Amino acid sequence: METGFRKWIIVATIITSTIIELIDTTIVNVSINTMSGNLGAALEDTAWVITSYAIANVIIIPMTSFLAEKIGRKQYYIGSIILFTLASALCGFSDNLWELVAFRFLQGIGGGALLSTSQSILFETFPAKERATASGIFSLGIIIGPSIGPVMGGYIVDNLSWQWIFYVNIPIGLLAALLSYIYLKPTKKSEDGRSIDWFGIFLLAVGIGALQIVLERGETDDWFSATYIIVLTVISVLSLAVLVWWELKIPFPVINLRVLKSTTLSISAIMTFVLGFGLFSAVFVFPLYAQRIIGYSAFQTGTMLLPGTLMAALISPFLGKMLQSGVRPQYMIILGFGMSAVFGYMMSGSNLETGSAYFFIPLVCRGLGAALLIVPLTALAVSELKPAEIPQGAALNNMMRQMGGSFGIALINTYIAHREANNRTALITHVTTSDPQTITRQEVLIRNFMAHGSTYLRAVQQSLGALENIVVRQSFLLSYMDAFLLLALLNACCIPLVMMTIKKRSKQKAGKLTVPDAH
Repeated sequence: METGFRKWIIVATIITSTIIELIDTTIVNVSINTMSGNLGAALEDTAWVITSYAIANVIIIPMTSFLAEKIGRKQYYIGSIILFTLASALCGFSDNLWELVAFRFLQGIGGGALLSTSQSILFETFPAKERATASGIFSLGIIIGPSIGPVMGGYIVDNLSWQWIFYVNIPIGLLAALLSYIYLKPTKKSEDGRSIDWFGIFLLAVGIGALQIVLERGETDDWFSATYIIVLTVISVLSLAVLVWWELKIPFPVINLRVLKSTTLSISAIMTFVLGFGLFSAVFVFPLYAQRIIGYSAFQTGTMLLPGTLMAALISPFLGKMLQSGVRPQYMIILGFGMSAVFGYMMSGSNLETGSAYFFIPLVCRGLGAALLIVPLTALAVSELKPAEIPQGAALNNMMRQMGGSFGIALINTYIAHREANNRTALITHVTTSDPQTITRQEVLIRNFMAHGSTYLRAVQQSLGALENIVVRQSFLLSYMDAFLLLALLNACCIPLVMMTIKKRSKQKAGKLTVPDAH
């Protein structure tokens, strides 16, 4: 426990580290086109810059609790900051795509460790009665990071170069490492004599890594038409199946799956996966929709996300205090999923004529919904665990949130591509020479092109091209509407799951929930 100036220096350092890690999950999204051109690589290959970081994050997060105990939390945390910072510099210095992909993987290993370890350090910094405040502060980083990533990336690419997306991490990382070295208290390594679960770590890395590649690249390479997708699917299924058997068999696993015997934790893990899916997918889909369909710049898109982020930042510190005072987390969770569903539903009703003012309410709902879910879901997840199991349960819950985000982006991208193809096929059937609306529209286009100097035959060709562009744009619009509606349905489906935990806990004595200490 810390007090005074020292405490708030630690808080500032920890939150900054959390935010830069989460910014890097989304900051690259708006820069892929620029990177592709500068590195002379195909756009689909350049997407590995995002994929490699996501894979590294998902692999390392479940191991952080175990590694922090073995190495010592302070040492592990500082080492992770240094690795993240060094990898950021190497990313900026990269001369070709595959160097950049490799260094992004290293950056993800360092960054993923920061997320979970930061939460533990915050809880150690605050006394027990202020732990709810610490949890609220931590949630700020989770909400703010992914939201400001696109706007930062857009601004940097427009005004500097894509390399500066990585260079900006260097001074921040060095300062965070220095302050952590000075102000964090040393922590002892675990002396319990437990052997390291190397086989479990191997199975986890192979299984999750292979699955992430399948989800990220399946749509691009036509799924099981590609041999490597089939091979990776088999490897993933076998590795994860053996992982479950192995982790339940050995006494000291890298992931303690035994805590899932708690029904409340199991249900919460599912809801946390959906939270991660919605939180990261929304930040992925909305910028694409706003830029590709409506025509906003990356910077304009980012500023549209800020009001919801600021509203979430305002209420987050109070949510932990409400939990501490005895407010049941289920009520907040229901409201959070409800507001997230409203976001998806309202976005699915927008169109090409929708003005920017329309997006204010749904985006604020998205921000508030995320704030109402992050801390209460963590508290609910561990509410029935024994004290010794709480760190393991919270770590598992954190893993589910990151997996939801990582898999969610891959799945929502695949869903959009699939719906776009179906919508285009459906629309093109109406664009025929026998359709009255098509004939009328084409005649208007021909007259417009002829008025600008085209011959009749040239105007006819131009009108056909214009009609094709209209179909493409409308099919993309409909696919994004379908994606937003899917997010709404996923969030709405979680509300009955929350009800199950209310019914279960109603048989127990009501009491205050402790916001958990988690690695």
